[in-house]
Amino acid sequence: MKYIIVGAVAGGASTAARLRRLDEHAEIIIFEKGAYISYANCGLPYYIGNVITDRNKLFVQTASAFNQRFNIDVRVQTEVLEVNAEAKTIKARNQKTGEEYTETYDKLVLSPGAEPIRPPLPGISNEGIFTLRNVNDTDYIKSYVSQKSVKKAVVIGGGFIGLEMAENLHDLGLEVSIIEMGNQILAPVDFPIAAIVQQHIRSKGVDLRLSTAVTGFDKVGDKLMVNLKSGDPIEADVVILSIGVKPDTKLAVGAGLKIGDARGIWVNEFLQTSNPDIYAVGDAIEFTNPITGQALITYLAGPANKQGRICANNIVLGNVQAYHGAINTAIVKVFDMTVATAGTAAKHLTTANIEHIVSTTHNGSHAGYYPGSKQMSIQIAFSPKTGQLYSAQIAGYDGVDKRIDILSSIIKRKSTIYELIEFEHAYAPPYSSAKDPVNMAGFVAENILLERLRIFYWNDSSKITDQDLLIDVRRDDEFKNGKIANAINIPVDELRARLGEIPKDKKLFIYCEAGLRGYLAQRILLQNGYNQVQNLSGGYQLWNAASKEFAAVS
Repeated sequence: MKYIIVGAVAGGASTAARLRRLDEHAEIIIFEKGAYISYANCGLPYYIGNVITDRNKLFVQTASAFNQRFNIDVRVQTEVLEVNAEAKTIKARNQKTGEEYTETYDKLVLSPGAEPIRPPLPGISNEGIFTLRNVNDTDYIKSYVSQKSVKKAVVIGGGFIGLEMAENLHDLGLEVSIIEMGNQILAPVDFPIAAIVQQHIRSKGVDLRLSTAVTGFDKVGDKLMVNLKSGDPIEADVVILSIGVKPDTKLAVGAGLKIGDARGIWVNEFLQTSNPDIYAVGDAIEFTNPITGQALITYLAGPANKQGRICANNIVLGNVQAYHGAINTAIVKVFDMTVATAGTAAKHLTTANIEHIVSTTHNGSHAGYYPGSKQMSIQIAFSPKTGQLYSAQIAGYDGVDKRIDILSSIIKRKSTIYELIEFEHAYAPPYSSAKDPVNMAGFVAENILLERLRIFYWNDSSKITDQDLLIDVRRDDEFKNGKIANAINIPVDELRARLGEIPKDKKLFIYCEAGLRGYLAQRILLQNGYNQVQNLSGGYQLWNAASKEFAAVS
C-alpha cells in the first residue's frame, strides 16, 4: 500500500507514525510545504518572549530523525498543488528547485491545517506587521523585535495566541496594546469570566481596547500607525495580527470533496471525506459538536493528534474506530492568571436554543490554612432538567488545569452535576480542600436544581426596582468599601435579630462577596416566611468585575 499525507505538523505527523506502527511494509510519503515538521506551534510565543530559550526544543521531530525512526519519506518545502481524486494522484512542487511532479496513492490523508486571517486592510503589507502561525513567522518576529529596538507593540485580536503574544512582548519590556473588535477577549468563554481576566490584564499596565475595529495602517518614518474606526491612531513599532484562522480547504475544494456547514472539510465518524480513499484530520476538518449537534471546527493540537491515531487505524484496519468529536477543552496562561474552558459556553447554548442554568462559584486552590492558597472562579452551565453538564470555565492562578480536566471528562461523557458532588479527589492541604472547588460547584448546582437556592445574575441587578429590596449581607467594612447601588447592609450574622426590618411583601435580592453568605441568608429568610428571595450568583466579586468591564465597552 502507498499512503500520502499532506501536512506534517500535529495531525499529519501523528497519522504517519501510527500508519508505520500498523504497517511496516507500506510506502508512506509526507509532504510539508514548510521547512519543519512536527513542531510545537503552541510554544512559539514563549520562544519569542525568551521563556523558551533553546529554539531546537520547539521541534518534536526533525525530518531526518522522523525518516530514520519510521522509515517515512518526508518531503519538506514541497507543496502539494492539487489532488486528482479520480486518478488518485497528487501534483507537488519542490519549492527549492521549482520541480513539479506527480505521485500516485492508494490512500490519501489531508492535514493542511489552518491559515491566519489577514484582511485586505490598507497598509497591511507594511514592514513590521506579522502573523504568527509557524516557525518562520516566529523567527521573523523574534529577529525584528531584537534588531529594530522595538518599544511599542500592538496586538490585534484578544484570542489565545494574541494574549500569549501580548504577555510575552510585555515581559520583554515592551509597551503593549491589545485591540479586540468584540466586546470581550477569549471568544470561547462567557463575558463574566472574560471580565475577570480583563481586569487582571489592565492591572499589568496593558492598554486593552475592546469593541474597537482597526481600519488600516500607515508608515510614518520608522513608526507604524494603527488606524482605528473610532479614536486616534495608535503608534507602534511592531504589530501582531492575531485576528483568527480559517481552515485551509483549497486542496479539498479542488478535489471536489464535500465542504461542510462550518466551511471545513466534511468527514464522517471515521474521518473519511466524501471520497472513500481520502481521509482528513486536524484544523481543516469539521465534525458534529457533541453538545449542540451543530458543525464545529476546532483549532487545537490535542484533538488533531488523537484524530491522527484514529485515522491511521481506520485506513489500515478498515474503519474500525469512530471519532466522537471534541468539546474544545483549552487553557491559556494570561500573565499571572490561568484561564480554561471546556464544552459549549452559555452564550452559544443560548444561540443553539439549548435550555441551561449558569452557576458561578469562588473557592481556594487548596486549603485556606495552608500558605499560598489562591482563589479560582468556576462557571458551569448545565441542564435544568437532567443536570447534564454542558460547559465549564475557570479563571484562577493555581490548580486550574487540574479542575478543568476533571470537568472536561464529565462533559465529554455527557455526565451530570451530580458526579461533581461525588467526585473523589486526592486531598492534602497543599493541593486541595476536603471539599474541592469541583465538589463545591456541584453542591451549588444541586441546590439550584432542587430549588434550595434561587439565583439572579450580575446583569439582572439593573432590573431591580424601587418596589424590591436589595440586601448586602457582608460585613459593614466590606459594604463601605464598595456596594451595588441602592443596597442596604444587614450582615448575615445579624440577620435573624433584624428580621423585623425586612418587609415580607417585597421581592428580596441578596448578595455577599462570593455567594456563600448570601445562600445562608437566603435559607434563613425562606424558612422565616419570606417567599421571594434570590441570591446573586458569583456574588459582588463577579458583579464588580463584569459591571466595570461592561461599562468600559458600552
